[in-house]
Amino acid sequence: MSNEIWGKVRNSLQSQLGAQAYGNWIEPLTFERFDAGIAHIAAPTRFIATWVQRHYGEKIHGLWAEHGVAIDRVVLSNTTQPAAAKPAAPAASGPAVQAPFETGEAELPSMPLNNNFTFDAFVVGKPNELAHAAARRVAEGGDVAFNPLFFYGGVGLGKTHLMHAIAHDIRAKRPGARVLYVSAEQFMYRFVQALRFKDMHGFKQLFRSVDALMVDDVQFIAGKESTQEEFFHTFNALVENHKQVVLSADKAPSDIDGLEERIRSRLQCGLAVDLHPTDYELRLGILQSKLEGQMQHYPNMVVQDGVLEFLAQRISQNVRVLEGALNRLFAHGGLVGREITLDLATECLSDLLRASERKVTIDEIIRKVATHYNLRMTDLLSARRARSVARPRQIAMYLSKTLTSKSLPEIGRRIGGRDHTTVIHAVKKIEELQMSDFQIAEDVELLRRMLEA
Repeated sequence: MSNEIWGKVRNSLQSQLGAQAYGNWIEPLTFERFDAGIAHIAAPTRFIATWVQRHYGEKIHGLWAEHGVAIDRVVLSNTTQPAAAKPAAPAASGPAVQAPFETGEAELPSMPLNNNFTFDAFVVGKPNELAHAAARRVAEGGDVAFNPLFFYGGVGLGKTHLMHAIAHDIRAKRPGARVLYVSAEQFMYRFVQALRFKDMHGFKQLFRSVDALMVDDVQFIAGKESTQEEFFHTFNALVENHKQVVLSADKAPSDIDGLEERIRSRLQCGLAVDLHPTDYELRLGILQSKLEGQMQHYPNMVVQDGVLEFLAQRISQNVRVLEGALNRLFAHGGLVGREITLDLATECLSDLLRASERKVTIDEIIRKVATHYNLRMTDLLSARRARSVARPRQIAMYLSKTLTSKSLPEIGRRIGGRDHTTVIHAVKKIEELQMSDFQIAEDVELLRRMLEA
């Protein structure tokens, strides 16, 4: 019975994900057993198990319920054993070695690209206009003044969208170009496999023979010495051969803990672009853009004035949540036959509205202040008393006091291990300076808006 349900789940995933994504990620999976409310699914590699768990775990869990089986959770694991390697046939020049990596264009192991992540579908606003312009320039090809291009920022701000858009554009304009788009996890996985199969030559040939290498979530290689070593040499080889490298991470290179200094330095030689949190105008523009697509599926749907503005104001965590809210509203309205009103939005999205109540953290404040003043976070937390460091530190304390519910001793501990009297002094000082120093007042207000966005 469970295998029958798993078959239905797979069919649903195939129709929802499309042939390419299904073939890459779902088809290799096998259902193992159903035990104590847990569906155990096996993947041929640890990488595939981890990737599917992260990206499709919730979807798979929901589909089991849709097909009539209530389960607590889905667990994916690499429990299948690799087939025994066949002995290589002898040759005149010695034993042949079977390389696990192919370098032909058809076998280039790029992760699947989202067809919706194109430049045409990317809504541009103040927080992302530089990132968008840089991505466009890289996609055009030719002599690019910055290499690598490094995107960084929080979840759902458009880093992955821009990387997919670059890959789509390069492939469309230069069909013969070899574009390799992978996650940092996949880079690590293939490196480990190369070590295991004693085929570093094949690994290097694969990653250094491309015209454009794009690696998502680079922060995951931090602290992994061997992987960083190979990543550094791959990176150098491509840049020196004038091949484009595009990377992304959740933090600026200077703020990624465990990243080797030589890699950090190399990344900073290119163009590092911060995708800032979306502002109200950009969120509204995104919703208006997505509304057109929804109306193609629900041509008779009535959307009351003010609904999009309400969503743009209330849901500010990231674009994915915002788009998901609009999708849910249209699905709900279409299924129950109701027009989309403010009342329906409040009722249907109550969980998202509660979750979107902005909770600013001290760590976020430290990061934003450091970035704004072009400081390293370690400088801000240090004992240095130079005004160029001390003043931003006081601003971080002031914002922590006004934007969070943390106590003064807690703020002091988090910002360099200082006592509460130092925080009191900092708060009073910034309050006074805002009355007399226009630049300080402007900086504090800008940082407040960015943190509350």
